[in-house]
Amino acid sequence: MDNKLFETLIERKNTGAVKWDYLGEIYGAQDLLPMWVADMDFPSPEPVQEALIDRIKHPVFGYTAPSKTINDTIQAWMKTRHGWDIKKSWIMFSQGVVSALAVTIQAFTEPGDKVMLQSPVYTPFFDMIKNNEREVVNSQLQITENRFTIDFTDFEEKLKSGVKLFLLCNPHNPGGRIWTKEELAQIGELCMKYGVIIISDEIHGDLYLPEFKHIPLASIDKRYANITVTLMAPSKTFNIAGLQSSLMITENMEFQKKIKAVQDRNAFHGLNLFGLAAMEAAYRDGEDWLNGLMAYLTENVEITKDFISRELPEIGFMYPEASYLVWLDCRKLGLTDEELKKALVEKGKLALEPGTKYGPGGEGFVRMNIGCPRPILLEGLQRLKKSFS
Repeated sequence: MDNKLFETLIERKNTGAVKWDYLGEIYGAQDLLPMWVADMDFPSPEPVQEALIDRIKHPVFGYTAPSKTINDTIQAWMKTRHGWDIKKSWIMFSQGVVSALAVTIQAFTEPGDKVMLQSPVYTPFFDMIKNNEREVVNSQLQITENRFTIDFTDFEEKLKSGVKLFLLCNPHNPGGRIWTKEELAQIGELCMKYGVIIISDEIHGDLYLPEFKHIPLASIDKRYANITVTLMAPSKTFNIAGLQSSLMITENMEFQKKIKAVQDRNAFHGLNLFGLAAMEAAYRDGEDWLNGLMAYLTENVEITKDFISRELPEIGFMYPEASYLVWLDCRKLGLTDEELKKALVEKGKLALEPGTKYGPGGEGFVRMNIGCPRPILLEGLQRLKKSFS
């Protein structure tokens, strides 16, 4: 695919884009280059745009059910992209992965129950546990040779404490780690041993870089599949987060009944018609676009890695195995987290995500979104350098 598609600079200001239009509210300044929240500055695939335009041309926007072919399309995508054979009956829909986290927490636990995560991790993991009056149990990730690893001794000790539910982030956000088959199997065995249900957030699973491969935990062993609900979505993959459509996949029909009961209590009757149209078009016709995207993102990763190594050697770069997010270790700068933010905002005029958002282990780090055209990336890297010079 022609790189020009990903080089196009698209004006997003004054479109209601959270990334661009709400910098003042979030960072206290509007004149910043936004490289923070996880959406890309690339146009969504043409087949998705065309599907939405075609649907808009029909003048009636009434109650809409999923098409007769959408589950076939999802099945084919999982098989082609991940080597995962799923059945149509395993598929459920949700407005988004965060909504699915809330629903599954409500479906499988009660107020006061323990839910485990691994920080630093995507902020809504904490939020959904706390907002639903459950107790957060944290088995903090370790850093070994500049990549996140799991302390399985601590992991098992935490499971023993009465944990009911474990929230897995795979690929990991913010670190970009793709957990190996061996690591996933160890997680599966331990959760089976202690009767813990797994909710596996795999929203970044399509975005694996060359030489890496995402493995859905539930695809490894039928025993693990029976205790797992997998959360996936086209939103990060195809840059359509604003259409709010995602999947929950589980072959455990008792799990499905419990999830549906919670959705019914919350009056969830399905996705909106545009979300359905975009999802099906993306999974059916988006592969060429995604291949082009991943080639471009791989170059962005290498450019970022080389720049930081050359110009900012005191900052550690954690190589992402998946996604367009990079986790930067700023601890050697000797700045507090508040001083880091101030330097980025006031000197560099750059908006990055503070590591403290991701819980214990995030102190001294920032997350940078490099899912953008090359001119924006290069400008962002110069601003990063200016922040600390």
